[in-house]
Amino acid sequence: MPTFAAYDGTLLAHHSLGGSGEPVVVLPGGPMRASAYLGDLGGLAARRPLALLDLRGTGDSAVPADPATYRCDRLVDDVEALRVHLGLERMDLLAHSAGGSLAMLYAARYPARVRRLALITATPWALGMPATPEHRLAAARPRESEPWFPRAFPAYEKWLTGGGDFDDVFLPFFYGRWDETAAAHAASDLEQTNEEACERYGSEGAYDPPATRAALAALTAPVLVYAGAADGGPRPELARRAAEVFPHAELVVQPGAGHYPWLDDPEWFADRVAGFFAG
Repeated sequence: MPTFAAYDGTLLAHHSLGGSGEPVVVLPGGPMRASAYLGDLGGLAARRPLALLDLRGTGDSAVPADPATYRCDRLVDDVEALRVHLGLERMDLLAHSAGGSLAMLYAARYPARVRRLALITATPWALGMPATPEHRLAAARPRESEPWFPRAFPAYEKWLTGGGDFDDVFLPFFYGRWDETAAAHAASDLEQTNEEACERYGSEGAYDPPATRAALAALTAPVLVYAGAADGGPRPELARRAAEVFPHAELVVQPGAGHYPWLDDPEWFADRVAGFFAG
């Protein structure tokens, strides 16, 4: 497991998957979930080497002395430190979910260091475009024929409207296919996530959407904005709005996929993403 020092001396880890050659640098979501939940991204590692970063305080990376450094904008220089450690002049960057905001902030600050950028089911908080409760409920309602829906939907609606707590009963809404693989994946979330870091990730000052949109409007790198047809955060319509911020973006919507599309149809996912990075 390779390690390297961040700007403040915090020892960070990344996990190398696949063969030799320049890797795709992968930023996990959560926010602040260890990169283990990404697996090999549906076999993508067989098509292109991956370097999966454990963000500070998660997985095999050390806890920083200053917890304020968990804020998303403060993590940008950890990504830059990884690029330097890997010896990459420019890098292909893939980010999932909340990691998409970190990737956008990185591309805004270091545009010349990004060769290609893939944003996988990434809610564009950094652009000032959150997924709303209405978005999530609209994505959930078409699944009423699923056997778990009658118990899950009322709890989900109550949570989204501020009347209840997060409940494992509605975890199926985050997956396009709820089966044993999805259930095991969901069960690992708690042990893989740094809750304090999660709370600080998007805290006050983390994002400046007008400045970020302005910077990304000048980004020359190709961008893949990837959405799942059954995902509520972001819904494909929100992903399309995010894609419009970039001058060289394409939108891909995976049929039937939820928030973790590499689990729902690994081959479909790996084909599209590998094809983008090969361009």
